[in-house]
Amino acid sequence: MNANEIRKKYLDFQVSKGHKVISPAPLVLENDPTTLFTGSGMQPLLRYLLGEKHPDGTRLTDSQPCLRLQDIEDVGDPRHTTVFEMLGNWSLGDYFKEEQIRNYFEFLTKIIGLDPEKIFVTCFIGSEKYGIPRDDEAAQIWQSVFKEAGIEAKIVELDTAENGDKRGINSGERIFFYNDKENWWSRGGGIETTPVGDPCGPDSEVFYDFGEDKQDVEKYGKSHPASDGARFMEIGNQVFMQYRRNEDGSFSELKHKNVDFGGGLERLAAASMGSFDVFQISLMRPIIEKLEKLSNKSYENNTDEMRIIADHLRGAYLLSAQGLAPSNKAQGYALRRLIRRAILKALDLGIAQDFLRETISPIEKEYETLPDSILTNRDRALETLEKEERAFRRTLTKGLRELKKLADKNEFLSGRDLFTLQDTYGFPFEISVEEAFRQGIKLSKNYQAEFEAALEEQRNRSKTASKGMFKGGLADHGEMTTKYHTATHLLLAALQKHFDPSVSQKGSNITPERIRFDFNLDHKMTPEEIKTVENQVNSWISDDLPVVFDEYEKNYAKDVLKAHGQFWEKYPEKLKVYTIGDFKNPISREVCGGPHVEHTGVLGKFKIKKEESSSAGVRRIKAVLE
Repeated sequence: MNANEIRKKYLDFQVSKGHKVISPAPLVLENDPTTLFTGSGMQPLLRYLLGEKHPDGTRLTDSQPCLRLQDIEDVGDPRHTTVFEMLGNWSLGDYFKEEQIRNYFEFLTKIIGLDPEKIFVTCFIGSEKYGIPRDDEAAQIWQSVFKEAGIEAKIVELDTAENGDKRGINSGERIFFYNDKENWWSRGGGIETTPVGDPCGPDSEVFYDFGEDKQDVEKYGKSHPASDGARFMEIGNQVFMQYRRNEDGSFSELKHKNVDFGGGLERLAAASMGSFDVFQISLMRPIIEKLEKLSNKSYENNTDEMRIIADHLRGAYLLSAQGLAPSNKAQGYALRRLIRRAILKALDLGIAQDFLRETISPIEKEYETLPDSILTNRDRALETLEKEERAFRRTLTKGLRELKKLADKNEFLSGRDLFTLQDTYGFPFEISVEEAFRQGIKLSKNYQAEFEAALEEQRNRSKTASKGMFKGGLADHGEMTTKYHTATHLLLAALQKHFDPSVSQKGSNITPERIRFDFNLDHKMTPEEIKTVENQVNSWISDDLPVVFDEYEKNYAKDVLKAHGQFWEKYPEKLKVYTIGDFKNPISREVCGGPHVEHTGVLGKFKIKKEESSSAGVRRIKAVLE
């Protein structure tokens, strides 16, 4: 069963169990301060897991494209990717462990046909320190499920993955208890780092066994579900959100318990075809075949390079198709990094210039079913990527020239010289080293350590410079951030009134200290235009206008209320609409999840501090409330 079939089977299965299919979210979320990108299916649903009522009910399901750059250095092995698609289902105070475990086992064994003998699971061992019991409930449900399938399922306490590496597993063992590093979920990671007020709880992970012949005891220790190596691969994680972190650090039971399930589509497809290499599945193989053709080299002899290119270009395409442009900051820098790493690996394969045009085509086909509300820039994605490719190849040419200049002036090159080439000229460290060896240029004895030291100094400077900042959307729901959020609605309304009703938000970054607001405009604002917009916002603040919200059917909000919104196709059927001013003739009416002030008079004086370019056709305003 290929990946597209599995996705459809999964969603159809969940619908048969009473779930409502919801639209996927963009990879870049506007009002999420926790991460640069959507890294899980639950991320866009956090406020509903915290207790807010979802307009589509208590049983939800979707298939969410995700991007996690923390795995970027691991890409090249058979299973790590930065880009993946997460199949998800949620129970918001509805069903709990019994129904979730049984349903997922049914999906794996009956719907996509996995061999139940190859399925292993893990559960949470408990925490005596925090008074959280071992999750015997989940383990016993699993034991019953396996027994009904005619499979012996002994329960084992391993406590940590390290213990498992030493012990391994014995015949009949199938359910394993691990500590909070393996089987506890919170946004902060383990129990100790669970944020105050957050929902959290034990999880039960599901693994597929590719066989004892895949284990590498010498390298990874003895195999067990949470071990490294190629024998076991996680194919699903069931989070049972039954606790909440209290102010004093303790945990209390939630009144309404939730289920948050996520299963990687790529890994499920690999398990379905019996391959521990996710790059052999239907979503990846066409890209690999294109690279083999372009390079005239085989995948078997160039796996690292081809895996990295295939993975990184999937991410680069998704981000550029959503309207993101390469830059040196935040999400734009991540996009640039993906493109450039892919180009470097293409050079290693001997692929000539402009290889992106050939390689992107199978990726475009892969994502053609995603709605235009997500891929708003798909028609110009290739243009964005090719522009960056041409720029980077010019950077490589310039870097080689500067490398030669440094070599002519010095007896040898230090790690700090190599750092300067990378930091100032964008010439990657790996390329500098390769060229130095190729040209017979001497490097200092400790060039690697010197480079790392210079890089760490830069990181520390960056951390200091960015202290108090965050990665996107609302920094928090505090008083000043809430005021600035309302001010952005007034700012957008003023821009639409002065320039054109088609002006829309292209990004925002809101902290307790200021607004950063991106919007579409084809020219630099004049000082007179800036003052006009600023005065308009302050006029509405002085009018002390009411700010109210209500939930409406999507079509009513769009067609009758004429609410401003950008992604109507991905909005749920019921949504929140905030109105500022007279209800029949409002100043602003936007689809928005909040929070906002109750009347504009509390905002203070609005002041635009700077207006600048953000990207092609997009301007940026930085403003404060005084």
